[in-house]
Amino acid sequence: MRNAFARVLTELAKTDERLVLFYADIGNRLFNPLKEFALERTINAGIAEANMASMAAGSAMMGHKPFIYTITPFTTARNFEQIKIDIAYQNQPVIIVGTGSGLAYANLGPTHHSFEDIALMRALPNMNIVCPADAQELEILMPQLIELNAPCYFRIGKKNEPTVHNQKPNLEFGKAYTMQPGETLAILATGTIMPLAQALHTELAAKGINAELVSFHTVKPLDTDYLDTAVSRFNHIITLEEHNVSGGFGSAILEYVSDLNASAKVHRFGIPDYFIDQVHSPEDARIKAGLTVNDITNALAQRGVI
Repeated sequence: MRNAFARVLTELAKTDERLVLFYADIGNRLFNPLKEFALERTINAGIAEANMASMAAGSAMMGHKPFIYTITPFTTARNFEQIKIDIAYQNQPVIIVGTGSGLAYANLGPTHHSFEDIALMRALPNMNIVCPADAQELEILMPQLIELNAPCYFRIGKKNEPTVHNQKPNLEFGKAYTMQPGETLAILATGTIMPLAQALHTELAAKGINAELVSFHTVKPLDTDYLDTAVSRFNHIITLEEHNVSGGFGSAILEYVSDLNASAKVHRFGIPDYFIDQVHSPEDARIKAGLTVNDITNALAQRGVI
């Protein structure tokens, strides 16, 4: 997905001179095509992420549309105060790109895992949050984020994420995309965990359960129109995310449904409340976190959902 980000940014920057990239000494060769025609707009801020966020805020005040880019925990948690005060508080149109989100860097341990980034960004007024499921969603949504002219957190994967759509989807910022209509229950997934959601959908179908599968690429603002309808159509709503179950996408859904005083029950699946370490791959990490089809179906059976 990071290759798609670099490619799309390069193409957009050819016709939009407002676009500026700040990156924290990562992906130097990735951005070589951009440097060929926009060297002055491709700025290596060094391993100084907090300063990078402030630089981008200043650039936005000058009329630019800046991106900041590095590995997710370093572009969100490490410079959170600068994002809060310089970007969100001043409502500057900076797009904060977190690459390798969730468990993409599983083998590097908790320093490189990002299980709390959505929670951090959700807590900030003026902040928008978008989590594309694959490179195709990224390509469609990225130009829309630029036109928002507002702070945005863009949570993307690392590389080799599978394509989740059979054909180009008609995606719109802030609107959930129904991939498979259903009648029994709803599976809402955000970001690169979508292949697991698809596998869960297939498993439930084999059990005779007609589930609805939805890509909730926009976490903030939530598509409340969809949710208002969903709580009247389904008794059970399942949320999937590669983020801590506390404070993330599932929490946002649960909070909204609770405020509606709806009878629908929300079942959240994500990273449990413990650190994941001593794993060799994202697949190993998901097993350790209980993010597998078998774990989820067993949990749903125990809760009487299926």
